[in-house]
Amino acid sequence: MRLLRRAAAVATATAVALSLAACSGSSGSDDASASPDASGDAAFPVTVESALGSATIEKKPERVVTLGWGAADIALELGTVPVGIEADAWGGDADGYQPWFREAVEKQGAELPETIAGYPLDVDAIVALNPDLVLAPQSGMDQATFDQLSELVPVVAYPGEPWQTTIQDQVTIAANALGVPDEAAPLLTKRQDAIEAAAAANPGLAGKTFAYVYAGTEPGSLSVYLPGDPRVELLTGLGMTLAPSVAGLTASPGTFAATLGLENADQLNDVQVLFTWFNDETEQAATESQPLFAQIPAFAKGAYVPMLDRQLGMAVSVATPLSVPWALDAYVPLIAEAAAKA
Repeated sequence: MRLLRRAAAVATATAVALSLAACSGSSGSDDASASPDASGDAAFPVTVESALGSATIEKKPERVVTLGWGAADIALELGTVPVGIEADAWGGDADGYQPWFREAVEKQGAELPETIAGYPLDVDAIVALNPDLVLAPQSGMDQATFDQLSELVPVVAYPGEPWQTTIQDQVTIAANALGVPDEAAPLLTKRQDAIEAAAAANPGLAGKTFAYVYAGTEPGSLSVYLPGDPRVELLTGLGMTLAPSVAGLTASPGTFAATLGLENADQLNDVQVLFTWFNDETEQAATESQPLFAQIPAFAKGAYVPMLDRQLGMAVSVATPLSVPWALDAYVPLIAEAAAKA
């Protein structure tokens, strides 16, 4: 029973993060800065500010622990294999590794990092790894945890609100903390190039209107993702257009998602392709059997992309320079098939 309760807690926490927290907000660049000491070399010491406090990194980190989403991918792409990462019990494999990360580490011939439980966060496991940097720019770290860890190791948290850091800022913050600030822009360009190549290969997506929703947050309502969310950003990067009915919605406080009652689902009549995700087939059946949901024109036409593959769903949600190329090969054909029915 304890294992079942823990699994349920992990699924619930991840679902909340996917539906609300992963909706990356404004960049917060003014609040998250990295400034090398004028008397030091080009990279270190460096001080990185965050919403929870500052972190001064005296020399290039060699034992990095990453928490939250995306930081492990970004550190790896910037040349640092973490010694510990937060396990992904929702979208990871049986060992808690996201498949694109595991593949990249193994391709390098490097040792896979230790995995750390995240719900609740296993602080003792972090300390046992003797890290010289904790990197968590896209996380839900609270002040107490930041303060506890900061007594032992520099901790780089998020610049604004929890779970609200754009991928651009995630990469920039990590590159500064790891002493390779000049590598941020090329890494972001690599990601953008992959998206643009997929768009060029699928011109039928251009201009198709879409909405990305989730029905599991509140009974009888949809969470509708808005500009700033990485899933929305990825689809617009592929040439699609957020439906005007969605673009005009107002975000719930602290998120880049709006709440739309199913009784108002007819507002989505201008949506040509509908995207959503589910925790499991039971949740999918419960949503799709609701008459108001079933009447959405895109769903009725089959111009519909329901995401049940957790690994693929996580890849497009974290949307890192490592996960995006991995996801596109499987994701784009699903989108193209749905768009052809619009």
